[in-house]
Amino acid sequence: MTTLIVGLVLFLGVHSLSIVNEPLRNRLRASMGEGAFKGLYSVASLIGLVLIIWGYGAARMDPTVIYTPPGWLRHLAMLLLIPIFPLLFATYFPGKIKAKLAHPMLVAVKLWALAHLLANGMLHDLLLFGSFLAWAVVDRISMKRRTQRSIPTLPASKANDAIAVVGGLAVYVVMVFWAHQWLFGVAPV
Repeated sequence: MTTLIVGLVLFLGVHSLSIVNEPLRNRLRASMGEGAFKGLYSVASLIGLVLIIWGYGAARMDPTVIYTPPGWLRHLAMLLLIPIFPLLFATYFPGKIKAKLAHPMLVAVKLWALAHLLANGMLHDLLLFGSFLAWAVVDRISMKRRTQRSIPTLPASKANDAIAVVGGLAVYVVMVFWAHQWLFGVAPV
């Protein structure tokens, strides 16, 4: 469990630098240079992600039950997960979805985490998905007080919404019927 916690602290900590101290983030970027800052940020994020995956896998071997969700919550979770990939696509294929939601990736993270919390009641699930849900909520709130940085996207287009929805739903189907089992050892259906 310690590895999972260290991974979450590292990964979400790096991703929280702008939330807790944006001036420090900007000073670090300015003093190190854009490339070095992004490189260090990426390496720290990758190490955190690897520790999360490793720690979560190890924690699954010795699970601690916190609650046992009723079976119908799995169905609700599956419904909540349908828009996840279209929202992720909409982040980089800007159209009406992105304009309406402003931060579709954070909405996707919140839905992903909430759905998994509804369907899973082990301590390691609560740590992983609860941490990501809390981070996404705090990040969204903090965006009201800080300068937004642009992310690389395709040019805005009416076709982007169709690409986001069709592409996102295709990835959802692959994830549900094959990739989730292959990647995580758990078949959602």
